[in-house]
Amino acid sequence: MSQVRHLIEPEDFTLEELMQLVDTGLSIFENPSQYRKVCDGKIMASLFFEPSTRTKLSFDSAMMRLGGQVLGFSDANTSSTAKGESLADTIKVVNDYSDLIVMRHPKEGAPKLATHFATIPVINGGDGGHQHPTQTLTDLITIKRFKGRLDNMKIGFCGDLKFGRTVHSLIRTLARFGNKEFYLISPDELTLPVSLKRQLEKQGVKLIEVRYLEDVVEELDMLYMTRIQKERFFNEEDYVRLKNTYILNRDKIRTAKEDLIILHPLPRVNEIAIEVDTDPRAAYFEQSKMGVYVRMALICKLLEVGPYARG
Repeated sequence: MSQVRHLIEPEDFTLEELMQLVDTGLSIFENPSQYRKVCDGKIMASLFFEPSTRTKLSFDSAMMRLGGQVLGFSDANTSSTAKGESLADTIKVVNDYSDLIVMRHPKEGAPKLATHFATIPVINGGDGGHQHPTQTLTDLITIKRFKGRLDNMKIGFCGDLKFGRTVHSLIRTLARFGNKEFYLISPDELTLPVSLKRQLEKQGVKLIEVRYLEDVVEELDMLYMTRIQKERFFNEEDYVRLKNTYILNRDKIRTAKEDLIILHPLPRVNEIAIEVDTDPRAAYFEQSKMGVYVRMALICKLLEVGPYARG
């Protein structure tokens, strides 16, 4: 294998590489049987120090569909971390047991730290409220499938924009693709971090901050809903006060565009009413499904197998 590549944040890949991953994922979605054995003999370590359903299981599914195997844990309390083992020592050991590491951790920067002790690729499966690059890939492949493009859209982000790592990764990436108009819909306590706003504005991005979804829904080509994340609050009273701020129902999208797509990284609590699930604009369960295929493409790229095999 050539120089080891990692995916810690979307900027680790060029726009061309991101597009290739999206297109490869769509190709795998159309012809999955062609990829069944490309990871035969490869092992992926799945290290989840923080709870996950979709990210962990979709990565496990992706590796198995490619013919590889999976080892790891989904609860840090079942690992030697509970005995006080350092992250560095965990990575050094697991590095010798596998060919690829997927890691989720509650501390921001932990996956980046892991790359200093690994000689195999490390994928960030989410680090605190910081980044979630493979959810961004999942979002991109879904947008491309349903909209046919990744640029020239008016995009709304609604809910927890302060702690939402999925939002932080995606909005930066969509700006790189040339999208210049974002609608930020959140309570004052959960607005997008100032540092990120400044970064986007330096790129010429227009940020329209509003409190109510109804004020802008007619403008949107895409709406990205997020839940108010209880686990990011230090004060439960603040969470209780804000948790029902946004509940998307049929009435709120009554005047929205017919080709609007509604995304959500999931899990949802109550921020999207079940009645919306049958609306043809609701794409969040398809979004979850597409995550398997783009993660298959990512595994192939980092292990240099299948369409990314050298020579």
